Formats: sequence, C-alpha cells, structure tokens
Amino acid sequence: MKLKLLRWQFADFAVTVLGGVLLHFLYDRTKQSVLIAPFSSVNESTWEHMKLLFFPMFIFALFQSRFFNEFKNFWCVKLVGILTGLVLIPMLFYTYNGAIGKSPDWLNIAIFFISVAVTFILETWLFKKDTLHCKSPWLAFALICLIGVLFVVFTFVTPQIPLFQDPLTGTYGING
Repeated sequence: MKLKLLRWQFADFAVTVLGGVLLHFLYDRTKQSVLIAPFSSVNESTWEHMKLLFFPMFIFALFQSRFFNEFKNFWCVKLVGILTGLVLIPMLFYTYNGAIGKSPDWLNIAIFFISVAVTFILETWLFKKDTLHCKSPWLAFALICLIGVLFVVFTFVTPQIPLFQDPLTGTYGING
C-alpha cells in the first residue's frame, strides 16, 4: 500500500506541475479563449497563479479517488492539501516580495514548485498517518468544488483587491 500511495502521489505531483505549466500559457495560446479562461491563468496576478495548482490537483483527485477506496478520509486529505498549496503560493510570494521587492520570474516559478511539493508531502504524510478524522468526506468534496466555482466566477467578476491585480498591467481578471 505504501508503494502504491507514493506512486500515486508522485503521479499527482507530476500532473499538477505539468498541468500548471500548461495552464499558465494556454489562455494566450488559444487566442484568449473565453472557454479556457476559467481554468487557466488570464493574467499574472497571484490569484490566477493559484488556479494553476488547483485545477490540475482537482482533476487528478477526481481520477485518483476511484482507486483510493481504502482511504475513507480521501477528500478531507485532498481538501487540506489543496488549501495548503493555495495558502502557500500567496504567502511565499508576498513574503519575499515584501522583503526583497520585485521578484525574478525564476523565483515565481520556484514558489509554484515548492508549493506543489509541500502539498504532496503533506498529503502523503496524512494518508500514511491516517489520523485525520474525516466526519464528512462529501462536505470536504463540496468545499473543493466551491473553491473551483470561485476560481471560475472571479475570472469574470474580479474583486478589486491586490490578490487579483496583475502586477504588470495593474488590471484585474479577464477584462483587464
């Protein structure tokens, strides 16, 4: 079981990293398709970069859940993992930007990779430990879906706060 878990988690890590990189460029590569916009980065805001972690993780988790019947806490672990990654991206970005100032692109890319890695290390540990008490896996799944809905909605109806602001253009969301 441990080897199976490690293989799945490594595959999830690879899919998330590769999917995130693909989604970073997909919107522009599809001539700014409105159908692609909800799931890919439409600008360089921190919020849009959080999508790059969320959607590949969620899609792979839907697939992975079919093979993880022995883990009754699957969706609760996935919720903790997704929330960890989504918190780490802005936390690391704003922490080093506040300390250093404008960041080079390689550091932004490193933040994405670090956030994904920490997420999967935490998930793997939670699966192995099996101590996360999940009273309602369906509630955890519903919360993950709600996060996905917020990513889609905020692509088109974007709050005017710094998390959503493109640092290059000063604009917000798809209409920027």
